[in-house]
Amino acid sequence: MSPESPHDHALRLIEFPRILELVARLATSPLGAERVRALRPHLEREGATRALAATDDMVTFLLRTPAWAPPPVPDVRAALKRLETDGSVLDEEALAGIATLLRSSRRARGEIRRRSEAFGHVGELADGLVKMTDVEERLDRSLDGAGEVADGASAALARLRRRMRSERSTLVARLERFAGALPERFRVADASITIRSGRYCVPIRREGRSHVGGLVHDESASSRTLFIEPPLAIEPMNRVRELELSERREVRRILSELTELLRPLVDGLRGCLEALTEIDALFARATYALAHGGTRPELGADGDRGIYRIRGGYHPILLAVDERAVPFDLELARPETVVLVSGPNAGGKTVLIKAIGLVSAMAQSGIVPPVGEGTALPTFRSFFAIIGDEQSIDASLSTFSAQIANLREIVERSDRSSLVLIDEIGGNTDPAEGSALAAATLLRLAGQAALSVVTTHLGDLKTLAGEDERVVNASLQFDPGTLRPTYRLVRDRPGRSYALEISERLGLPADLLAAARGRLSTGTRALEAVLSELEVREEELGRVRARLEVDRRELEREREGLEKAMAEAERRETELARRERTLERDARRRAERYLLDARRDVEGAIERLEARYGQEDPATIAKEARSAVERSLQELRSGTAEARPVSKGATEVGAGDFVRVASLGRGGRVLELRGGRAIIDAGGVRLTVPVEELEADEEPSRPRMRGRGTLRTPLLEARSEVDLRGLRADEVEALLVPAIDAAIQADLPSLRIIHGKGTGALREVVRELLAGDRRIPSFRLGSHEEGGSGVTVVELVKW
Repeated sequence: MSPESPHDHALRLIEFPRILELVARLATSPLGAERVRALRPHLEREGATRALAATDDMVTFLLRTPAWAPPPVPDVRAALKRLETDGSVLDEEALAGIATLLRSSRRARGEIRRRSEAFGHVGELADGLVKMTDVEERLDRSLDGAGEVADGASAALARLRRRMRSERSTLVARLERFAGALPERFRVADASITIRSGRYCVPIRREGRSHVGGLVHDESASSRTLFIEPPLAIEPMNRVRELELSERREVRRILSELTELLRPLVDGLRGCLEALTEIDALFARATYALAHGGTRPELGADGDRGIYRIRGGYHPILLAVDERAVPFDLELARPETVVLVSGPNAGGKTVLIKAIGLVSAMAQSGIVPPVGEGTALPTFRSFFAIIGDEQSIDASLSTFSAQIANLREIVERSDRSSLVLIDEIGGNTDPAEGSALAAATLLRLAGQAALSVVTTHLGDLKTLAGEDERVVNASLQFDPGTLRPTYRLVRDRPGRSYALEISERLGLPADLLAAARGRLSTGTRALEAVLSELEVREEELGRVRARLEVDRRELEREREGLEKAMAEAERRETELARRERTLERDARRRAERYLLDARRDVEGAIERLEARYGQEDPATIAKEARSAVERSLQELRSGTAEARPVSKGATEVGAGDFVRVASLGRGGRVLELRGGRAIIDAGGVRLTVPVEELEADEEPSRPRMRGRGTLRTPLLEARSEVDLRGLRADEVEALLVPAIDAAIQADLPSLRIIHGKGTGALREVVRELLAGDRRIPSFRLGSHEEGGSGVTVVELVKW
């Protein structure tokens, strides 16, 4: 076995293989799990960043398609290897595996490609998947659900198996009749025809051997029963055996044919297997990231000393087994390269340095570590660790000697891109010499390694941070009241050992403890006093932070409440504006409906006037009436008329009463009532109006019929030509009717309507509208010079 490299040694000490096993359990196939277990940290930023980006892409893919999982990934590596050998023939199991591979490839390729436009690396993996529909269908036809060659693999095989079934069925029936005809003393109770040595046999008692004759193929465990192939079965069984041999040859031929079909495709199949395996491993990594809710960290350049920041970091193994795990934050700036962690035993120091190592190892392996947003890490090219007791009896190494051997290797081989983790540096020897050695080593590593995280119990090392700006003190908080660790990392403060306090809690005599305190040096007592005072102030500061956090959360809740209230106000404002537009639109539609009724009533009134005055000229009266209605109708359609609210209260009216129509702003006299509608005379214009739209009014002074009229509206812009081409049939009326209104109001002699030839649909709609308008004396298709059947010319009434 080759010796373990310092890199692999460090990964083992920080328990990186356990992390890989946690992630591997989330793979859906043994190959995917094997790929995860083989992960190692990328030692260049480019590779590490690409691996993390691939995991991030799969996380996004799974968030978009939460029910998706990789299809089965069969282990067909041996089969693909055999395909490389000319003349080799794959068996049914290998072919069934390749059929599964092709199905999984097609399915994964389709599912990922449909959704992977924004997920680059996942889409790239899908490009390595093959879609060989013809080959897949051939394998599916040739193999049944159990992975055996199916009857339909060839016509010859189907015939052979039909004959075999027939021969066997006939033979079994003959043997059953034969066994039933044997004397009772030779028969075995409840026995049936069975197969021994590949041939059908009848079970009989031993004493019937000479009576039956034939071939003995086996006997029971008690030797009392013989399994005999009687003479009448020998020849039929020989025929069955010949059919079996023919079947075996045909199956062999089919397997050979299928193998030759696959042999040229071996490279594509191998690439397909690689892609599916990587997809499954990537699925496991993404599922792990989603499970712990971590955030992809930013990776800096190789060994960049200017970037190290962990926000909300957890020890991944501890997080997996204990939901109460405490997160830690650690941020370093230039030129800080050594973190010296001190504090009592069982305070979590070793767990912390393992967590720091695991966060980087995982990130550089493409596994999102359990860290929060804002985490930024350098890319380490080498990992070194001294953790735990590594003494070796075989090598005659004590604990201290083993640590020194490892320390020498670190000093010799680490560089500006190395991560160094050392637990209890300078321990297991004389404290004074151990402190001196540890201090010298740390100062060497401060200028040599990218980052060194070291734990210690040595009090003399706690002052090192004051001597060199590259060294940072840190401790894991300890509750002095309960003498229990809180596991919260505190930067820039060394930790107390609490050895005497813990000893007191565990029952050591008070006089013994007093004597021990008396033997502490003045410097040690002063340092302990300062640290104790810092702890008290830190505790007070913690309470202040807690109160501020409560206030912050309260303010955040108030802010969210205000935002919700503002959003609700905006929503209501929008809804009111929408309702206002709806009401205005409804009012205009009603007014338009009334004016259309008025148009018909005006025409009727004109006819009655003509009949009444005979030779007298009613043109002025008719012109004023028509113009007033047309102007009002056009104004409404163009949106310039003021939208007035419609009265909702029904008014009791009768014939002869004077009323007002609120939606039209006009009054008149009721002529008659017809059901729920009233016919009113509004200044010579007859209107039909729903009764509920009327309001009681006083009798107005009679207007002059030959004046400007009661409706004062702007003249419409009249044109002698209107172009309807490009409109749908249901859009024609909205443009054509206003054009006719304007032309009539302007006393134009004719109107040219361009509708095009096409299918004739627009021409037919125009014809129907013109035929139903009594204001139009006549209309015709245009002459050749006017545009032929693509144009309709309207002759307008003369005022």
